[in-house]
Amino acid sequence: MSNLPTVVIAEYLGVDNFLELVRIPEGKFLMGTSYKEKGYATERPQQQVKVSSFYMGKFPVTQKQWQAIANLPQIDHPLNPNVSHFKNELAPVENVSWLDAVEFCRRLRRLTTKNYRLPNEAEWEYACRGGKETRYYFGNEISITVANYDARHQHNCDHPIKYRGQTTTVGTFPCNDFGLYDMHGNVWEWCADPWHEDYLGRPAIASNWELGGDNHYRVLRGGSWDHDAWECRATNRRKDPFINWFNYYGFRVALSIG
Repeated sequence: MSNLPTVVIAEYLGVDNFLELVRIPEGKFLMGTSYKEKGYATERPQQQVKVSSFYMGKFPVTQKQWQAIANLPQIDHPLNPNVSHFKNELAPVENVSWLDAVEFCRRLRRLTTKNYRLPNEAEWEYACRGGKETRYYFGNEISITVANYDARHQHNCDHPIKYRGQTTTVGTFPCNDFGLYDMHGNVWEWCADPWHEDYLGRPAIASNWELGGDNHYRVLRGGSWDHDAWECRATNRRKDPFINWFNYYGFRVALSIG
């Protein structure tokens, strides 16, 4: 996987403001956590899922990108251009709900006439892994030098910084083999899917899994600056009502091909 060429497209949002996306190759992967590994029941049963090629945001949506789209005319839902708690135009936007993220994608679609959307949960995990089967895309251990998370209770962390207490500029840490940054930590990322308590009945093809889901709750992935290493695993799942927002909730966009 690491030898694959990285194909990047850039959407112009204004002066010095580009939304970059990386082409994710098609493939199959084992989604979830096996019964041999430590994990939550919500991550099981592990199963093979086929993913079609698509584009994924190289970074989480930044505050600068958010402001450009939030200032466009409303479609279904109002957006606050200055919603973020931590003020850094190159850090991820946060304090956004699933509803906010969906409205962003709708306005972006209208601006570009391209099918921008939130990634579904299977696409997100596949993209996060970058072809790896390890707990994180850089291995089975995580360090504060490769991700922004809360390491204060991590016994094997001897770095002088164990907790940054805020978001960091996107792209600060190494990317995965697909060329994606900040898939672990920084901000939780909303996915399109409604919440399911486990993977029983999950389709074997990556899609927005609606059947049997609880539409009041939506899925978040990736952990955040305020959560520990365990919460940042590639397979970990979080649910929250679609109207909820915190200063560690963000998102990245996906783009269908064809």
